[in-house]
This record gives sequence, structure tokens and C-alpha cells, in this order.
Amino acid sequence: MSGAPPRIVPARRERHLLAWTVAAALLASGCIARDRLTWLMEVIWVIAALPLLAWRWQRFPLTRLLCWLLALHALVLIHGGTYTYAQTPAGFWLRDLLGTERNPWDRVGHLMQGFVPAILARELLLRCTPLRRGGWLVYLVLAACLSFSAFFELLEWWAALAWGADADAFLATQGDAWDTQWDMFLCLCGAIASLLLFSRLHDRQLGTAGT
Repeated sequence: MSGAPPRIVPARRERHLLAWTVAAALLASGCIARDRLTWLMEVIWVIAALPLLAWRWQRFPLTRLLCWLLALHALVLIHGGTYTYAQTPAGFWLRDLLGTERNPWDRVGHLMQGFVPAILARELLLRCTPLRRGGWLVYLVLAACLSFSAFFELLEWWAALAWGADADAFLATQGDAWDTQWDMFLCLCGAIASLLLFSRLHDRQLGTAGT
């Protein structure tokens, strides 16, 4: 795009700080995890993403906004995997603050499941396809987030079939019969909120603002 401003990516030191913070949290969590099977199922996305991002960085560097959001999402997943979502200390603090009956950290996780992938999907669609800003971009971003959320619910179902009661900590339903519906609804809410909050900033960092 002629005359387009440069894409804003994190400086070398900044992205190393993010990567090493996530890697250190991941290593520490593996050492103290209460349930190793649950920990592995929760953090497998982080374990896969770190080397993938490092491998592809030179050819496909991500915007600063997306890098920070991915690091935040990774820390949410790591915290949930370390203690199991029903037993997270941050979740108990939120429970007391909000006056809820259950540990809500899994709700935070599913909100983030839409909040962060929305910007990831948006960046991939704008950079890798002819799609431009507009209604179709919003629709496809939301559809991508919901499809990933649905896939995650299928993973939970398959885990329950494969491991039975051993998968209870991974499911984190805490007795809620509507847990699956809540998970997908919060994912959608997170994706919508992310697009409302960050689309303009994301456009500036992509170098597409005003185009």
C-alpha cells in the first residue's frame, strides 16, 4: 500500500521481556501444578505458541498490541492450569469481590478466549487476505472466535469421554448445568468488547488507519 505508515511491532527487548515472562511463568507453573494432566491440557496452547511465534517472527512479526494481549492470555491460562480453574487464588479473590457463589476464573478464561483471539483473527484476516475493514471483517472475526470456543467445548467433551472423572478439573463446570453456554456467550462478549476497544489502535499499529 503506497505511502502507508509502518507496522508497529514490539522492539527486540520488549518482545524478549514478554517471551521470557511467559516462559518463566510456564516453567514455575509446571513445577507446582496441582494436577499435571489438567495443567498440560490447559497450557498446551502456550507450549505450542512460544516456539511457533519465535520460528515465524522474522517472516511474520505481530503488532505490539497483539503481542501484549497474547502474553496476557498466556498468563491467564497458566494461572488456571497451575491450580485448576476451580481453585485459582485470583478466582477466589474475584469471587469475594463480586460476591459470586463459584470461583469465576474459568469465566475470565473464556472471556479472554474471545478478547484476544479477536485481535489475532483480525490481524491474520487483514494481513493474509484481501479483506478490508467493514462488516464482513467484524462478522468473520466473531465467527472465528465462536468456532474456536465451540472447538474447545468439543475438546472438553472428548476429555470427559477419555478420562472420565479425571477430567473434572479440566472441565471446571463447578456444578453449572449451563457452563457450556456461558463459556461461549462470554467468548462472544470478549470478542465484541475487544473489537470495540482496540480496532482503531490495531489499525494504527497495522499501518492501515485511514485506508
